[in-house]
Amino acid sequence: MIVRLIIGVVVVGLLGYGVYYFIGCSSGACPITANPWLSTTVGVVFGALRSRAI
Repeated sequence: MIVRLIIGVVVVGLLGYGVYYFIGCSSGACPITANPWLSTTVGVVFGALRSRAI
């Protein structure tokens, strides 16, 4: 159970950072994709929630 949580947090956190890095928002108008810390944090939260829901 805890391993699944850790894997979910790491994998989806990396995907959140990937959204910032590859898609991003060059103008800064998009609050989530313009900030790498925020996009990674949102990914970590979604990963934790998703791994607990399965």
